[in-house]
This record gives sequence, C-alpha cells and structure tokens, in this order.
Amino acid sequence: MDSEAIAKLLGGIIAAVVLVIAFVFGPVGQMGKPAKEMQKIEAPKAAAPAAPAVRGPVVREVPQ
Repeated sequence: MDSEAIAKLLGGIIAAVVLVIAFVFGPVGQMGKPAKEMQKIEAPKAAAPAAPAVRGPVVREVPQ
C-alpha cells in the first residue's frame, strides 16, 4: 500500500465521521424545529381626551 492509498482511506474515514456528526447534531437554527409562538401586539385603546392643562396668566408687556 502506498501513501496515496492510505491518505484516501483516512480521508474517507474522516469525511464519514464528519457527516455522522453533522447528522447527529442536526440542522443549525430554526430549521426543523417547531415555530415559536408570536406574541400578539394589541394597539393601545384610544383614551378619552383629557382636559387641557391649566395655564397661568399671560403677560404681554413687561413694565420697566
């Protein structure tokens, strides 16, 4: 057996081991898993219009 044949054999064994590990750990991410439930976002209910804030007196001219 020459070194090229040994390299092919070891390469095939390593490739098979990598493929087995990939199948054992499964797909990465959300693929293959059940979808997560989305939270329902409800629009805020319209509040009754509040009375305007009370303001102080308006000074139009400043005495000198």
